Amino acid sequence: MSSRTSRGIAYERLPCEDGIDTAREGSLDSDIASQNAVHDEFSDRQRVEQSLLRKVDLRMSILVLIYVLNYIDRNNAAAARLRGFEDDLHLEGQQFNTILSILYIGYTLMQVPSNMYLNKIGRPSIYLPTCMAIWGFISVLTGTTKGFLGALCTRFFLGFVEAAFFPGALFLLSKWYKRRELGQRTAILSCGIMISNAFGSLLASAILDGMDGIMGFAAWRWLFYIEGSMTICIAICAIFILPDFPNTTTTSSWLTTEEQALAQLRMEEDVGEDDETEFSKGEGESGLRQAFSDWKVWWLALAMASLNVLLSFNAFFPTLSATLGYSSTVSLLLCSPPWLFATRVAFLMSRHSDATGERFGHIVVPILVGIAGFMMAMATMNTAVRYLSLFLMAQSYTAFVVYWAWASNSIPHPTSKRAVALAFINAFSSLGNIIGSYVWPKAWGPSYWNSYAICIGCGALCIIMSWIFRKHLMRLNQEIEAKKTEGGLSKDFTYLL
Repeated sequence: MSSRTSRGIAYERLPCEDGIDTAREGSLDSDIASQNAVHDEFSDRQRVEQSLLRKVDLRMSILVLIYVLNYIDRNNAAAARLRGFEDDLHLEGQQFNTILSILYIGYTLMQVPSNMYLNKIGRPSIYLPTCMAIWGFISVLTGTTKGFLGALCTRFFLGFVEAAFFPGALFLLSKWYKRRELGQRTAILSCGIMISNAFGSLLASAILDGMDGIMGFAAWRWLFYIEGSMTICIAICAIFILPDFPNTTTTSSWLTTEEQALAQLRMEEDVGEDDETEFSKGEGESGLRQAFSDWKVWWLALAMASLNVLLSFNAFFPTLSATLGYSSTVSLLLCSPPWLFATRVAFLMSRHSDATGERFGHIVVPILVGIAGFMMAMATMNTAVRYLSLFLMAQSYTAFVVYWAWASNSIPHPTSKRAVALAFINAFSSLGNIIGSYVWPKAWGPSYWNSYAICIGCGALCIIMSWIFRKHLMRLNQEIEAKKTEGGLSKDFTYLL
């Protein structure tokens, strides 16, 4: 019998296999032999896989903390607005809204190049924390600004550097987790938005209430100094915690050889091919071209842009809370419970979505509940009803969480295409954040009836587009079922609906 190594795993070929032409690597006989070899190598696969996932989950958990700080640094201007940010910088008209929206200009421009570079260097443990430290420093600089132009510049470059994190984190997760594992992990990461809104408002309340006038600085300046410094400290720690990709040499320092081999094998099994094979099958076509030529990428980007307009209330949540008639400190404290509730809902819904393998319904239901919240706020100025509406609005972020899992599932390979696609979807959908920055002008307050109406319309558009996308994936699944295999995907592969 001759020996052979497949995907880093040595095994003995059966005598009947010796005559098989080595050029026919993709044949059924070769696949069966490879599967038998995998079974022999990982006889206790369940134990190895549990150990692998436990180690990866522990290291990936810091992404949640990074995302919390990412959103705190992005949204602290909304809290600063309640304690003199506009007055001290002499902002007029739509200038505050422009300061919010300019962040997403830089954010949009940088995401695709950033993910392409990350895919090339394969060192997220260095790249992401470095970007984090830089945006923390820029956040500190925001506290030193004296006027509109200075704040505009710092916010632009803040978005420019922050753009590296979220698409990069999604790409990193997709390199370690299978499709049915990805939803809950993406949900946990995305819950960082809601956690930051919950605890960010508490932190902002403490700083704005207790730091005013210390060393001659206004409280809102201390908000940027302290929160930016926290980001820099966590970035230094993240360098030693974040993992690189499974096939890098640095991974062997915290995984056993068996675990590292299984980590790579799991990804091959999930989509039916490995990273080396995907390039030859793509005939040299770049990930950029593959992503931009796939209409699913554009469709998802547009659907998520409309969803981001619906979710634009997030940046103005302290303002909406202030319409209840309480002081600035109480208004910030009241922001926390709705987001804690939203975090719990998002976690449970995404977990159920993974367990059932269903995405569409877990996106539509939170949007419809959020629309009910908008309608409640439009119908009355009653304090209790409007505060309840904030809970319903906040939980609509669950749709955002599940949508990202759906997007990652719907673009399984090659990894170069997925890196570009995820970055582009996030970048294009940020146009919704730019539009949303102008959906909540002061002149429409305190009822914000027009703002809520716009959000309802965008929610309806997102639901319709999601339904059309689901119908398309159903047709693709029917074709896969008929052919048993499509484009190198495993026979077990189907798009999640």
